[in-house]
Amino acid sequence: MGETERSYEKSAELFGSSFVVREVPTREFPTSGLTAVDAMRLVAEDLALEGLPSRNLATFVTTWMEPEAQKLIAFNLHRNFIDHAEYPRTAELEQRCIRMLADLFHAPGETTGARTQGSSEAIMLGALSLKWNWRQRRRDAGLPTDNPNLVFGGDVHVVWEKFCRYFDVEPRIVPLQPGKYTIGPEDVEPHIDENTIGVAAVLGTTFTGHKDDIGGINDLLVRIKKERHLDVPLHVDGASGAFVWPFLYPHSEWDFRLEQVRSINTSGHKFGLVYPGIGWLIFRTRDDLNPDLVFKENYLGKTDSTFTLNFSTGSAMVVAQYYNFVRYGRPGYTYIMENMQRNAEVLADKLEKMGDFRVIGREYERLPLVAFKLTEGHAYDEFDVAWQLSAERGWMVPAYTMPPDAQDVTIMRALVKQTLSREQVDTLARDIEEACRTLEKKGGAHESERKKMVVGSGH
Repeated sequence: MGETERSYEKSAELFGSSFVVREVPTREFPTSGLTAVDAMRLVAEDLALEGLPSRNLATFVTTWMEPEAQKLIAFNLHRNFIDHAEYPRTAELEQRCIRMLADLFHAPGETTGARTQGSSEAIMLGALSLKWNWRQRRRDAGLPTDNPNLVFGGDVHVVWEKFCRYFDVEPRIVPLQPGKYTIGPEDVEPHIDENTIGVAAVLGTTFTGHKDDIGGINDLLVRIKKERHLDVPLHVDGASGAFVWPFLYPHSEWDFRLEQVRSINTSGHKFGLVYPGIGWLIFRTRDDLNPDLVFKENYLGKTDSTFTLNFSTGSAMVVAQYYNFVRYGRPGYTYIMENMQRNAEVLADKLEKMGDFRVIGREYERLPLVAFKLTEGHAYDEFDVAWQLSAERGWMVPAYTMPPDAQDVTIMRALVKQTLSREQVDTLARDIEEACRTLEKKGGAHESERKKMVVGSGH
């Protein structure tokens, strides 16, 4: 190293970061380290180039928590949740959350459940229990167990198809239709037979925010049980909706009040208002959890039962979930959900008033979001609007095509979360209108812009 270079390095140590004018490590493992301040600046300045979470109306995931919750999270990042022997109070907080959710979902008695990394893990576990309970029933009856199938609609999250592929189950997917983006009993019935391990119904789809006809599907399964002697359980995928419906639509029956609902998953890191990643799986009764899924282990100094797919994980989000439950309670969650829904209604009103958009299904029970599509006669499409809105104002409002057989339908979706104030709703509406005016003048997005568009319904 020459004198000039050594002088520069000393100045960098004193006045700034040595990576201000040098390339950062991207491929090879670094041959030397940095000061803590330099490392923090390097990473922070890189992340500063990303989009603002407060303007990401595609994600269902929580992007803000109270300072007190953030302190609890910071204080508990170093605790390994699975180590119940050393951290028994954290394990107790998990069980409290499970009991509270069972109460929220109207479980008829003592039950069980688990925290997970999110709804994807919870769904895998819940569906595995469906499969293994079906297999046990078939074995007890002396029947073959080699052709299990699972029935669900095209409105589900991709994790349901992943489960079927990973665990050798035939997916019987009910296609959607233009103008009909959820499923009901008439869609499900033709697909059910003696090899059906269960039916999955969605409470709050990622596409339009609506729910499947869970009550109607339950009634169908009750009838099939009586007439055909097939006990087909119903799993409710409440990844988003199970923290919304109890507070916005408390009299709507979709949970354990329905006879065939045997398990429910939900994401604490969505409308449970906790940072990623925390999910929950709740069973109707202890018997609905297949005992073969439960393992006994004593790696960490105490014999514990475990039936999650992951093992070591942080305690922080379990603590944060319990904080939210005791902080907000039913009145607090109701207040927050109602505020979000009010702002969603305001946005829907403004979009309809523009005359450029048609709002989808606002007359039905739904998540606090607005799903909308362009009216006829425009020289641009929904993908153009999403691109222009992002390029001009930094809003991330996704545009996407619907699943088969509604794949020719393109819609947009704006999720109205706790952080989206009324002023921001008004600003968003003005920005959408201005994006449309810009597109009218230039005749749609340029071909180079279309290649950069992100297509998807978000998560």
